[in-house]
Amino acid sequence: MPPAPTQQFIPIEQIREGIIILKDKSLRGILAASSLNFALKSTEEQTAIIYSFQDFLNSLDFSCQIIAQSRKLNITGYLEKLKELEQQQKNELLKLQTAEYRKFIEELVGSGVIMSKNFYLVIPYFPLIEFPGVTGKSNTKDQAKGPLTEEKFQQGKYQLWQRMEYVALGLRRCGVSSAPLTTPEIIELLWSLHHLKEAESGYYPELPPEIII
Repeated sequence: MPPAPTQQFIPIEQIREGIIILKDKSLRGILAASSLNFALKSTEEQTAIIYSFQDFLNSLDFSCQIIAQSRKLNITGYLEKLKELEQQQKNELLKLQTAEYRKFIEELVGSGVIMSKNFYLVIPYFPLIEFPGVTGKSNTKDQAKGPLTEEKFQQGKYQLWQRMEYVALGLRRCGVSSAPLTTPEIIELLWSLHHLKEAESGYYPELPPEIII
């Protein structure tokens, strides 16, 4: 028996209009969140942020996954720019200093000291589930039935965006800005999670033109 294709183990069915559609017909939206220099805040500011974040979490009536991603900082473009400046220098002393600075940055990044951190929030919505107060029934995810029609997708998309806007507002009150990922950005994020070395070196596959943002 030939081995099963990798796609069989990936729960994603489709990505469209900035939304992930899973094989169970549930939807996922992803918000990219900014970082916060918490350690540089005063004690009073830190306390205020903690309580604001606590209030935000307590106000949610749906699940929300927070992902913190650490990755070796990719400054390939910056190093290439330094190399160009080095070659363009006419003053030998400045040329030497530029070369030494470039080598210093390469060694610093190569040691793994400099890391970039990205933060994401994954917000779910289950358009095939009937919630209490809608039809008088309450179904679990396993009880969801029927196909995800275009009408159900658009309705689910609207509800999901409402949730994402609510999460973005709650984060803003904590001093954190956020923005939803587009379809190409979601694809690149998922690709980078499974191709760490390529992503850290700055390589990303070219997306087909039919990808809708």
